[in-house]
Amino acid sequence: MIYLLEDDGGVRELIIYTLSSYGMSAVGFERPSELREAMTKQLPSLVILDIMLPEEDGLGVLREIRSNPATSRLPVMILSARCGEYDRVIGLDTGADDYVCKPFGMMELVARVRALLRRAGSDAKNKVLENKNLEVFPDKHMVIADGREVSLSLKEFELLCLLLRNPGLVFTRDQILNHVWGYSFDGESRTVDVHVLTLRKKLGSAGRLIETVRGIGYRICGGEIK
Repeated sequence: MIYLLEDDGGVRELIIYTLSSYGMSAVGFERPSELREAMTKQLPSLVILDIMLPEEDGLGVLREIRSNPATSRLPVMILSARCGEYDRVIGLDTGADDYVCKPFGMMELVARVRALLRRAGSDAKNKVLENKNLEVFPDKHMVIADGREVSLSLKEFELLCLLLRNPGLVFTRDQILNHVWGYSFDGESRTVDVHVLTLRKKLGSAGRLIETVRGIGYRICGGEIK
């Protein structure tokens, strides 16, 4: 999912339509407060934001994204009519992964979005995931808990990686099913509970990092990705 923060309704709808036509899901927001609310419910794979916004400067939104451990590594693209060298440097130094000047061609925008998503996907798969006494090495399919290697099934491993890559974010059972088992999975949400229970047992004391949020789902305590 791509989140677009753009106060110009016409531009916003055109970008969403274009991304959708290339098979990418996108949701648009007019105000930073709307984006913040959406991100508490679901993190996107990419944020595209304008700088000149009605409530506040888009750079402030970017700083907020970078200062939050749960979103600090989220790919962010700036779209702006401020196209001077100084403006571009400030945007990139503040934490933007790309800076696109208005007006821009839609084909170029799509190509840049795809490049950011490819880069983010490649990086995320291989980063070491750490949280207190728990280390996960995605590229080696290795888990170290309390200094000992733990053997996990494929789905247990994918579930643990999902939670570790989004520290503090609560996932519903349906969201976990969709992420780990895929949209075509025809099982019940009880499957998630069983896997979480098994994970906790295998991880020992590190299993306490997986928290149950009553009536919603699961999350993992805040941690870091190296």
